Order: sequence, then structure tokens, then C-alpha cells
Amino acid sequence: MEKPVGLNAAPPILRPSTTKRTRRLEMIFGRDWKIATFFIMPLVIIMAGLILWPFINAILLSLTTRSVVTRTEQYVGLKNYANLLHDSDFLSAVGNTLVFTLASLAVKFVVGMGIALLLNSKLLFRNVLTGLMLLPWIVPEVVTALTWRSIYDPIFGGLNPILLQLGIIHRPVAWLAEPGLAMASVIAVNVWKGIPFYTILLLAGLKAIEREQHEAAEVDGASVVQRFRHITLPGLRYVIIVTVLLSFISTFNTFGLVYLMTGGGPGGATRLFSILAYEKAIIGLRFGPGAATAFAMAPIMAVIIFILARVMNPDQSVQIAKPKNIFNRLSGWIGHGFSLVLDVIFWPAEQLSKLFERISKAVIPVDKAGRSRLSRTQRERVGLGTRMVLLLPMLIFVLFPFYWIFITSFKTDLQIQRFTSIYWPQPWTFDQYQSLINNTPFLIWFRNTVIVAVSSTAISVLVAALAAYALARLKFTGGRLLTTLLLVSYLLPGSLLFIPLYRILTDLHIINSYAALIATYPTFLIPFATWVMLGYFRSIPVELEEAALIDGANRLTAFWRITLPLAAPALLSVTLFAFTNAWNEFLFAFVFITSDNLKTLPVGLQLLVFGDIYPWGRLMAASLLMAIPVVCVYIYAQRYLVEGITAGSVKG
Repeated sequence: MEKPVGLNAAPPILRPSTTKRTRRLEMIFGRDWKIATFFIMPLVIIMAGLILWPFINAILLSLTTRSVVTRTEQYVGLKNYANLLHDSDFLSAVGNTLVFTLASLAVKFVVGMGIALLLNSKLLFRNVLTGLMLLPWIVPEVVTALTWRSIYDPIFGGLNPILLQLGIIHRPVAWLAEPGLAMASVIAVNVWKGIPFYTILLLAGLKAIEREQHEAAEVDGASVVQRFRHITLPGLRYVIIVTVLLSFISTFNTFGLVYLMTGGGPGGATRLFSILAYEKAIIGLRFGPGAATAFAMAPIMAVIIFILARVMNPDQSVQIAKPKNIFNRLSGWIGHGFSLVLDVIFWPAEQLSKLFERISKAVIPVDKAGRSRLSRTQRERVGLGTRMVLLLPMLIFVLFPFYWIFITSFKTDLQIQRFTSIYWPQPWTFDQYQSLINNTPFLIWFRNTVIVAVSSTAISVLVAALAAYALARLKFTGGRLLTTLLLVSYLLPGSLLFIPLYRILTDLHIINSYAALIATYPTFLIPFATWVMLGYFRSIPVELEEAALIDGANRLTAFWRITLPLAAPALLSVTLFAFTNAWNEFLFAFVFITSDNLKTLPVGLQLLVFGDIYPWGRLMAASLLMAIPVVCVYIYAQRYLVEGITAGSVKG
């Protein structure tokens, strides 16, 4: 007769074979492989199904072409790539992309560094000024494009009147219609949009440099330029590398900003390779040549991603300073070459610095020992005034588009058309807002954006939190590889994935639906969110969880009740980041949604344009209403958002 199994029954005895099997599995898959499977499986499914498979599918697709007769894809090998070598449109697009990228990076780095240096010094209302300087980053891309297109407008825009009054130009200029000016114009907008990214990361790096080093160098007689060259720049080496490479990837793969402003025109003057790939694949339905166009730039991306993966991977960061392999030796040679270039660049700056010091001594009264007769308070006031004067032009450059959006949205159509009251509405009116709400599907687009942004954000944050905890705390085979693949996925540009994703969503019959966006948005939200959460989880003492485990809690309970509450700042940060990016996303929504009733705000706003007629008042009203939710979120939790970005991109 079998004994009943109850609460007081003896625990089952493990057989030796079961124990050996368990140990063998732990040796192969790691100590925590069972619980780790639960935590990382959602991430693995999303990465494999929506990132890895589309990536492989795109490679295979680039080796095919569509038959006109059978309307099926036929394998042609490398023919699509070979044709690109003789494609004048492709060669021109590559040249445009390189010019756009390199010029934007150079200007953003110089301006961003200057602003970061000023914000890192003593300033009046420094926190407020820092928040204002970061505003362009959170503005939706479509709002940025429409606003600057309005400013550039040769008839109704605000740039020509300013330059005419200053005597810089003598006739109105069609900034986006002249091939020689269009590229410079879109570069300026990209600089405006990208300055906050450089400012955030460089400012975080500057705060990490000990002030005592500068004070000691100043005592030794080093000039401002010499201190910057030999103390600040070396201290920012890691931050500069990460910032420039991340910016290179995003700038090189820019699509929405340029497409919304110029469509690649005039005459292909601003057609980037991402725009050309879209024209071939989506408009021309030539998926193979379109995918080949996108993947032709993949080798450049692979090199940048490889370097970033080595620099940002915490397991590799210690090895970077020790030249043990070809990569590190090559990095050392590049570093020495870069130092020589900096010496050449800063030599004139050092001479100008010495000249400025001589002029200062001639203007400012000094005693017999050569010391300034100004008191310390007076010197601080002079320095403060100088820094505020230097920051003022950048502040005007950053804030003018917001001012232009605001005043234009409160003008009547007659004021805009007659070009009266350029800088101030007379009279103020809500006509544009009433027309927008009553005569357009704006509220429907707003609803669609809320549904997609909230849903994709919830999915992304949940998956990211689970995966980050497993990568930070659990021991299982493949953890380091998954961490590296996570970073690669974060850096993988959307221009490589939208073509295969379009075909996959079509095959699944969810194209042109909410599901198409909710399923694909996590592909660019989850990697970054996981990376940020991973760094934060590692900073939480593991002893807290061990104490909970000793008290009888399991891993899931320890995660939910101990670790996750302590990681609330990072959780809020990634939630804000995911929401703002989902709210602002343009490329996927533009390609995957064709029904007007399902369009999101970034895509819907362009439907307000009729041919060459731009209802600027209505467009600016829509832009302001679209930006308000993101700006409110940003104002509410600015500190957490900035902290999250720096945690994910600066900390190694």
C-alpha cells in the first residue's frame, strides 16, 4: 500500500543519475541556465525574429531581382552590387552621404564641445540653460523638418528677412531649391538637432575630470588652450570616441530629416543612400536592388560597430589600454596620428591665446609684479560676462525655431501670406488650431500615436528589464555573446532592416496595422533600454539579493521586490527614452502604414501639405501640439533622461 503524500511527507530523494545530469547541464549551460531562460527568452525571440532574421533576409534579398514576366524574385548573385559600381545615382548618393556625415560631425563636435565647456563652468541659471540647450534632441523629427522648412521658405520664411536686415544677403534666397545651398541647409538642421547629444555626453565626461588637475596646470603657467589640449582632451578620450562613432552611425543613416525637407532634391543634390534605397525598394518595388543599395554601405557600418563594441563592452574596456593584439596596436597608431594632428591644429590656437593674454595685460591694469589689479570678484564677473556672451549666439540658434513655431501657429493665413507681422502675431488668433482639430484627422493621428507609443514602450521596458537582470546577475553560457549582440543590434541602422521587415510583415498579413508598428518598434527600443538597465543593475550591491535568497526568496521574487525598486531611476529613464523615440519615429511608420486612418503623427503631418502648397499656420500648430507631450515628459523628468543616456553611452 502506497503512503499518502502530504505536507509532512519526506522530500523526494534525488537519484545519483539525476544529480549527475543536473551537474552536467550546469557545466554546459551555466549554473543559472534554467531561470536565465525565463528572463532572456523574450529578448532572444525578438532579436532572432525581428532583427537577425530580417538582417539575413535582407542579405539574401540583395542577391535577387524581380522578374517582370513571372513577378517573382530570381537569384542573380552579386549582380545588384556590381550594377551599383556603374550607377550614377548610387555614386552620387554615396558622395552626398559622406559630405553630409563628415561636415555634420565636424560642426557638431566643435559646437557641442564649446557648449559643454561653457555649461561646465560658472554660469547664471546654469541648470536652466542646460535644459534649454537640450531641447532640440526631444523635438520630433517631423517637427524639426517642417519648422526649418518654414524658416527656410524664400517667401514666407523668417531667415531671409533677418539676413536682409543684417545686410548679409541682398535678395531672398531659395535655400532648399538651389543645389549649391540645399546640402549646407540640411547640414545646418542636422547640426541643430544633434548638438544636444554631444553636449550631454561631453558634459558628463567633463564633470568626471578632476578640477585639481586644471588648477595645478594653471599654477605651472599653462594657458587655457594648453590645459584643454593636454588635460581635457585626454580625459575625454573614451567619451569622444563613443560620442563621435554613435553620431556617425545615426548621421550616416539619416532618412526622415532630409527626406521631409527636400525629398532628396533638388536634382538629387541631397539624395542620401538611405533615400535612394527607399526609392528603389518601396516606390519602385525593386526589393533586390534596394536591399543591395542599403547593404553596400554595410562594410563601413561593420567597422564602426566593431570598434564601438570593443570600446563599450565592459569586459573589453580594461584591455583597450594594453596593446596586445592588432586591433589595439592599430588603435595606438591612430591615437598617435590623431595627437600629431591635434598638435598642428592647436599650435595656432596657442599662439592666439598668448596674443590674447598680452592684449589683456595691456587693457587690464596690472601692478609692478605683472598681476592684475582687479579683485577676485571683478575677475569672476568679467569671466562670467564673457562666457554668457559666448553662449548667447548658440542659445539664439537653439531657441529661434521654437519661437518661430509658436508665433506662426497664432497667425492668420492672411498675415503669413502678406508677410506682415513677421516676428509677432497681430492679431493673435486660434484659427489655425480650430482648423486643425475640426478639418483634419489630427485627433485620429494623435490617438494612433498614443496607442503605438504606449504599447511598444510597455513591451520594450518589460523585456529590457528581464534581460538586463539576467545578463547582470545570472551565470549562463552565452551571456557575454548576447551582451555584444545586444550592442550590435542597438547600433544596427533601420535603413538596413525596413526593406526585409516590410516583406515579412506583408507575409504575416499585419502590414498596415497597429501590430506592424508595435511589433517592429521594440527592435530599436529594446537594445538601448537593456544596455542602460544592465549598467544600472551592475551598480546595485549583489549582497541585497543574496540576503533575500537566504531568507527563502527565489530569483524572480528577489528581482521583483529588491532589485527592480532600487533600479527605479533607470527604469524611468528607459521608459522616457522609449516613449519619446516611439512617439517621434518616422521611417517604419512611413513605410509600413498606408491607411490614412492608421497613420501616426510624424507621418500624418505631411498629409497636410498639398503639392507645393504648405499651410504653414496649420503645420506649425500641429507641430506645437505634437511636441507638447514630449516636452512635458522631458521637463518632468529631465534629470533621469539625461542620466539614462549617459549611463548607456558613457560608462564603460
